[in-house]
Amino acid sequence: MRRVRYESAGGPLFLEETPVPEPGPGEVLVRCEAVGVTLPVVRKITEAAEPVPLGGEIAGEVAAVGADVTRFRPGDRVTGLCFGHGYADFAVLHEAMASPVPEGAGAVDAVALVRSGLVALGALAAAHPEPGESVLVTAAAGGVGHLAVQLARVRGAGRVVGAVSGPAKADFVRSLGADEVALYTDGSWGEPVDCALDAVGGDLLTPALAALSPGGRLVAYSSGGGTIQAYDLLVGAKSVIGFQMARIARDRPGLYEQWRQELWRLFEEGRIRPVVHAEFALPDAAKAHEAIMSRGNLGKVVLRP
Repeated sequence: MRRVRYESAGGPLFLEETPVPEPGPGEVLVRCEAVGVTLPVVRKITEAAEPVPLGGEIAGEVAAVGADVTRFRPGDRVTGLCFGHGYADFAVLHEAMASPVPEGAGAVDAVALVRSGLVALGALAAAHPEPGESVLVTAAAGGVGHLAVQLARVRGAGRVVGAVSGPAKADFVRSLGADEVALYTDGSWGEPVDCALDAVGGDLLTPALAALSPGGRLVAYSSGGGTIQAYDLLVGAKSVIGFQMARIARDRPGLYEQWRQELWRLFEEGRIRPVVHAEFALPDAAKAHEAIMSRGNLGKVVLRP
């Protein structure tokens, strides 16, 4: 089978031929039909001290199952987060991280909706907005952010603000249901909000926190790091909440499944729509990464093995 990897930090991506992996206990082997490209994985190429497997969201058909697997069998269609080599014709997925794809749904829809949607829904739940409260979403045009904007609206936010890197994304974010669009470079992001969902981190944490009204909640779920001054929390009685999807999948499988079902229901009802910016063939993985790093994508970037 084909697999994408690299040999040194910041090094070029290349295709290699390698044997199809065998699923271990509690694992399923998936014939990949779609692979979601995410900023955290793209960042690893330059930030990790040693080369790491290019994992991420995958969707496809179960080709084989390992010992102790009870929920799936060959022929089932699944999607989920792969922590090993996911940029490949076949990938291994732990059963706990796998979710069934409903009949009639495509692999691209699944990889664009489920993982990114789960993160968006989980971050929103962590913020715990009351009906009518205002919600700010950073990276609002990205794979997670564009779903977070829609979910905030569906779940009863009174005002939704999308923060983006450039004006070219404004119309797209408004088309998702945002009432307002702010640029990262703006001196102010408008009237204060009750909740902020931050997918960027780094230098953006401070303005995201500043955008909160007194008592507001900032949910940080990015891999971008960043520092917040304790005084900035104290003076406005604000709070910061860290959110990690893998912890929910591992420790609260019932909630994970509840959110997954909610996403598919909203999708089938036409109340949320995953948007795919571009699809790339497996040999063009480097171009997919460029689309992410340029911050020009509107929606999800997908590889199609």
